[in-house]
Amino acid sequence: MFWLYKKVGEFLKDAVYAANDGIITTFAVVAGVVGASLDPVIILVLGFANLFADGISMASGSYLGTKSEEDQCTQERGRNLKVLRENRELYKERVSKFLRNKGYGEIKVTELSQLILENEQFALDFMLHEDRGLCQQVENRAFKGAAVTFVSFLIAGLVPLVPYIFFSNGANTFIYAVLFTGVALFVVGAARSAFIEKSWIVAGVEMFSVGGVAAAIAYGIGYMVSVIVVR
Repeated sequence: MFWLYKKVGEFLKDAVYAANDGIITTFAVVAGVVGASLDPVIILVLGFANLFADGISMASGSYLGTKSEEDQCTQERGRNLKVLRENRELYKERVSKFLRNKGYGEIKVTELSQLILENEQFALDFMLHEDRGLCQQVENRAFKGAAVTFVSFLIAGLVPLVPYIFFSNGANTFIYAVLFTGVALFVVGAARSAFIEKSWIVAGVEMFSVGGVAAAIAYGIGYMVSVIVVR
């Protein structure tokens, strides 16, 4: 169970970001079309086109971004390894300088820097993370992150379209879309509480509020465009 919790936590950012974006961008299409008083069929056409186009775009962006981080980390690790093996004293001084900046006294600096350099891999990880803000990426992180992004975007982004799939001719279809979207935002936000120090209510309301503002703006823009075009 802990293994599953850890694995999910590794991709929490990808999942939440993609789910939020999927819900908001798809609802933006729905709200924009409704605000502009266009045919409901257009909602499904544009909605599904947006789902797959934006989903693929986000997944590829996630992959390229993470891959760039991996390449940067590998390059910096190689540079640091070269310094560590060719000029150990210089590397030790870098570690010592970092520890001094953190407020350690000279005795502790000497002890800690010596201890850190006893393990070559730890010494590399320590300076890459602490001094450069880089982390050693998990295996296939870029591909897995992209997959999580795409699936999360697709599933969450489908929610605002569900009412139009099952009862597209209903008079209250948009109201259902609003309700579905609000619930989805709250649920995704509340799910974050399993990995962050916030209550599920606070986390849910936080995401619901941010997403709600974005959704309201999308509807308002669609309505204003409709008024301008009609005039």
